[in-house]
Amino acid sequence: MMGPNLTWYLAVATFLFAIGTLGVMLRRSPLIILLSIEIMLNGSNLAFISFSRHHGQLDGQVFALAVMAVAASEVVVGLGLIVAVHRRRLELDVDKLSTLRG
Repeated sequence: MMGPNLTWYLAVATFLFAIGTLGVMLRRSPLIILLSIEIMLNGSNLAFISFSRHHGQLDGQVFALAVMAVAASEVVVGLGLIVAVHRRRLELDVDKLSTLRG
């Protein structure tokens, strides 16, 4: 018995990427934007891994691991900025946080 073919994996990856894109475009909270970016990265990882599995190569899986490392560092920096802004009692609105001032 065979599992789903490449088309289904790519459809789910596209759906995840689209949901993440909508979250980035429509939301104003930095935390929600970070979560949406993570959803976008997971969608791209699913596409990399599905292409890798379809072609019988390991390149996509290695690249997905590299993307996960970059995503982890992005979350650490992003959450650090959010905590620093929250401690200064500033509003967590992306439109108002367009410039960083010391």
